[in-house]
Amino acid sequence: MGSIGIMTCGGDCPGLNAAIRGAVFRASERGTSVVGILDGFEGLAQDRTIELTRGNTWDILGRGGSILGCSGENPFRDDQAAADAAVDTFKKHDLDGVIVVGGNSSMSTALRAEERGIPIVGVPKTIDNDVEGTDITIGFDTAVQTATEAIDRLRTTAESHDRVMIIETMGRDFGWIAVAAGIAGGADFVLTPEEPVDVADVAKSVKSRQEKGFEFAIIVIGEGAKFKGEDKQYGERPPGDRYMHLSGVGKELADRLEQIEPLRWKLTVTVIGHLQRGGPPTSTDRILASRFGLRAVDAMLDGKHGNMVAVRGGRITLTPLTEVAGKLKAVDKELLDDVRTFAATI
Repeated sequence: MGSIGIMTCGGDCPGLNAAIRGAVFRASERGTSVVGILDGFEGLAQDRTIELTRGNTWDILGRGGSILGCSGENPFRDDQAAADAAVDTFKKHDLDGVIVVGGNSSMSTALRAEERGIPIVGVPKTIDNDVEGTDITIGFDTAVQTATEAIDRLRTTAESHDRVMIIETMGRDFGWIAVAAGIAGGADFVLTPEEPVDVADVAKSVKSRQEKGFEFAIIVIGEGAKFKGEDKQYGERPPGDRYMHLSGVGKELADRLEQIEPLRWKLTVTVIGHLQRGGPPTSTDRILASRFGLRAVDAMLDGKHGNMVAVRGGRITLTPLTEVAGKLKAVDKELLDDVRTFAATI
């Protein structure tokens, strides 16, 4: 009997446990044991593992988060001792390879591990849907559903109280969630990182909407959006954390709108934030993650490591990690054109 490892890296998202479960079920079917690696590559370097079986994974399909924990630490970036320790752990457990469930940065780490002699198969996950080489990632559908429900609920308050509701969604580099939820939720304005926000144009459009007799407006803005003529994203970097935690562009937009064009409507800002990443996955994410788990094991056991499982044109296939690492997938131009038809501005 062979043995393979599996880890979940980066931030959590709905569907991770479904992917773990799918991998365990397929491995069991093919006579292979599974070692769960806790907290991503950090856990591999520190030799923190658990045994995964059908018995302890059969009921995790609809559970949010990850039973293995998540971490974005990368021992292969600049810590030679940690990288060597990760390789040692891999050899100690006599693994045939490791399945890495992660986003774009995790796929870069996965490629480095592959280059160090650890056979890797990647599984794309992130609510941002910006992993190159796949049409969709685990977690995106659930995040869009959550954001859409938020728009639906906030719309009733906007209608009742004559308000401009500004809804800030996640999306550091690209506006996949803002665009998809904006269409699904019938937003009046969708603002994303793809195009700098012209506050004067937004104010003019909101005022025009008022003059046409509308008594409310819904503005969806992606957290990574920037203002025209600026290169600043809004958020904070906690001490000792190398990551910029984005949040605040919605409030900044509200402040600037009030300065440029006083409106008779009250401006209200809602940051959906981590609600988009938490909770149980939708049926679509459960199915996608489960199938990704199956195919990842097949790829590993069939000697097709160095690849990431992916969906392209509705079919599950493999994309080389070399084509994924260090790259981001922008929102499809056709989708951006579509949202311009439904929303007044982008």
